[in-house]
Amino acid sequence: MNHLAKKIVLKTKKQVYGEMLGNNASLFQGEGFEFSELREYVYGDDIRKIDWKTTAKLGKPFVKIYKEERELNVVVVSVLGGSVYFGTVKQKSDIMAEVAATLGFSAIKNTDLFTHMIFADRLYDVSKPSKKLFAVHQAVEKIVAFEPLGKEADFNALTQTLHQRLKKKSLLFIVSDFVGEIDLKLLSKKHDVFAVIVRDRFEENPSQLGYLRLIDMQSKQSFEGDVDSSVLKGYTKALHENDERLYKQFKKQGIRFAKIYTHQEPALKLMKKMR
Repeated sequence: MNHLAKKIVLKTKKQVYGEMLGNNASLFQGEGFEFSELREYVYGDDIRKIDWKTTAKLGKPFVKIYKEERELNVVVVSVLGGSVYFGTVKQKSDIMAEVAATLGFSAIKNTDLFTHMIFADRLYDVSKPSKKLFAVHQAVEKIVAFEPLGKEADFNALTQTLHQRLKKKSLLFIVSDFVGEIDLKLLSKKHDVFAVIVRDRFEENPSQLGYLRLIDMQSKQSFEGDVDSSVLKGYTKALHENDERLYKQFKKQGIRFAKIYTHQEPALKLMKKMR
């Protein structure tokens, strides 16, 4: 195990089994449930359980009622396209490795099955479902060793691949920077999908860089030009529109999400969002 992978494994294991998350039974507390029926919303119900489709159809809020399952099938998919090879504090790919490790250790601590996949333009790696700590070590090693340069994330291929491969209802975490044409509707019909958006602050609030040469991390093509205020305005507008579409889709399809920046602590953000 190289130095970076070892550092991530030791840090996240300490957080999950130590003071940060150790007093909590699991990050996934209250998630090990299978859909049973619908009933009308009453004050005090968890708003995350509202069935928006039924609510819109009948004109009043309805919530999903669940029955408990014996164990969860936790699947973490790291989408490692070329755009994750960036970061002003840490690489986005390093934060994604921390996210995968935190979720993996939490699943195993809760005696749930953990599976990890690496995806970009296609499926590059998939592990067997496991309850062993070594499965998390391997996932981190493979993320750190993976070469994302020259690869473009294909969410259509991702959706089709996961739909075909995941036969059992799963708690499915998709970890990506989520830029592009994305539709997870097919997956959200069967699985409990949680999107973990990993970004760098500079991506969303860039400063003027002047005249320079840049490289597209997905195509490896280089280009040069003046990155002035007008260029940045168009870029930030396009990213804002991308995110607005994304959040609207997530809400419509009942997909929860967390956004983690490269200067933030992944374990704390996940703990807050999953409670």
